[in-house]
Amino acid sequence: MSGTVAAKAADGSRGAAAWPARRPPWLTPVNVVIVAATLLALWLRVYYQYVRPGFLLGVNEYDDGPYFGGAVRLVHGALPYRDFIFVQPPGITLLMSPVGLLADWTGTAWGLAIGRLLTVAAGTASVVLGGLLVRHRGLLAVLCTCGILAIYPDAVAAAHTVLVEPWLVLFCLAGAVAVFDGDAVAASTKRLVLGGVAFGFAGAVEAWAIVPVIMVLALCLPHLRRAARFAAGVAAGFLVPVLPFVAAGPSQFYRSLIVAQIGYRAHAYRIGAWFRLRNMTGIPGAQSWAHSTVLAVALAIVAFVAAAQATGWLATRRPPPALDWFATLSAALVVIMFLWPPQFHYHFSAFLAPFLGLSIALAATRLVAGAERLAGGLSAKRWLWPAAAGLAAVAVVVAAVFQGTSERPDRPVIGPIPPALVSKIPAGACVLTDQVSLTIAANRFVSDVPGCPLMVDTLGTDLALSDGLKPATGAARVPAVTAVWREAFGRAQYVLLTRINARRIPWSPALTAYFDGNFAQIFQSQNRLTLYVRKGLTHLSTPGALRVPKARQAGAERPFWPEK
Repeated sequence: MSGTVAAKAADGSRGAAAWPARRPPWLTPVNVVIVAATLLALWLRVYYQYVRPGFLLGVNEYDDGPYFGGAVRLVHGALPYRDFIFVQPPGITLLMSPVGLLADWTGTAWGLAIGRLLTVAAGTASVVLGGLLVRHRGLLAVLCTCGILAIYPDAVAAAHTVLVEPWLVLFCLAGAVAVFDGDAVAASTKRLVLGGVAFGFAGAVEAWAIVPVIMVLALCLPHLRRAARFAAGVAAGFLVPVLPFVAAGPSQFYRSLIVAQIGYRAHAYRIGAWFRLRNMTGIPGAQSWAHSTVLAVALAIVAFVAAAQATGWLATRRPPPALDWFATLSAALVVIMFLWPPQFHYHFSAFLAPFLGLSIALAATRLVAGAERLAGGLSAKRWLWPAAAGLAAVAVVVAAVFQGTSERPDRPVIGPIPPALVSKIPAGACVLTDQVSLTIAANRFVSDVPGCPLMVDTLGTDLALSDGLKPATGAARVPAVTAVWREAFGRAQYVLLTRINARRIPWSPALTAYFDGNFAQIFQSQNRLTLYVRKGLTHLSTPGALRVPKARQAGAERPFWPEK
């Protein structure tokens, strides 16, 4: 990790000059920047997310409930796709499984909190990997790459809880560090296979990893054996963690990942292009910009990368190396992927951050190398690189200040679960909710009641069983959907609902009538969390013990959802 470049790199760029000879071998400008950017990334993710009271143990997202809840179900013997619907690949479930096991001791609330802190660590570690990937290109490349990864707003926001993007980026960058030897694809079989395994597991976390995988395969194609070795690693990294779950529930695996995630969604609301561009530019404060400003900045980024690479190509008479093609084309494909479908969420852009950062950083080094070649004079060579690095450092610091003082009003925050609500639900009770992060934060997710519903993703269940319908678009008219919800309400002892439960629960007239006839409201919090208890539910003398009405004990072991 010396980072000191004695000769010019493959693209004609130079690194920073060596420090005094008496310095420790590890204390180089490149290493100092990597460490400083990593600390900045950690500070932003911890300060930005967790200084607010109740945030760490509160409810601030929907998706973290299924991701962490699926891991808790798994360590208790229930398999996703077979015993409950889960609309993501199993990678995040496997990553959270050790924490899910630990939750038996800490409780699910602290288990989720530990998962959140690990996600912060994953997002922070990506800064280190980005620096390692470009360290051979010198100080400027490391400053730009690590700086963008550290402060990119949606990368910071995505690390606030258990979401897939920080982990996806982590494994993609780990794969890239293994696959690339400097600017070129490595010839080492070991590195290609290990890099492929990392990319393959990234695909087991989120299918978007196919974008950088395709790019690496394309760069390997002149050497078919390299491509085959990399492809073998990808296959192993993906299939080993995924195949056991496919074998356990093949039809539901298909419905969960393909139908619910990729398939057609009737009357889907399309997120506007301006919101997407504001997020993808990665500039703090862009959410308040006018459309013209957003478009100008987006075009400026594209123009800079293209012009810088072209200038470097013409001046050095060398085409962009493989690493530059990998970064730039991956970024372009990710942007197209995010602009195409109707669905888009703020945390999606975190996956663009490494490729955007690499594209800008590598293009900047090519531009300075080209300018150095064109300038010709020794004086120009002495000030070009320090000036470019200084400008990049100032830009990172200014952006970090803006990022550290900004807020994201668009992220929903329910906050801590009221103790008064928790006290009304005995430990081990069977609680049904439209958002399982509520019961996880309340330590009421795991039930001792036989046959208690295992549902972890209410909206995902609707989508998977209805060929892409939501409650607002007709899921209540699908027999499979109404059957699974009628079964779930039939087994529940308590029901905890958010104020937007109608977006996730298909309230048909029959289901509404059953609910009104069998449940009574016993609590409502200030943030409109409403708790209902089954009418006629009796409490035993032992604390936490419950007796289920006999009418509901029969058939408790029936399948959780009907086969179609």
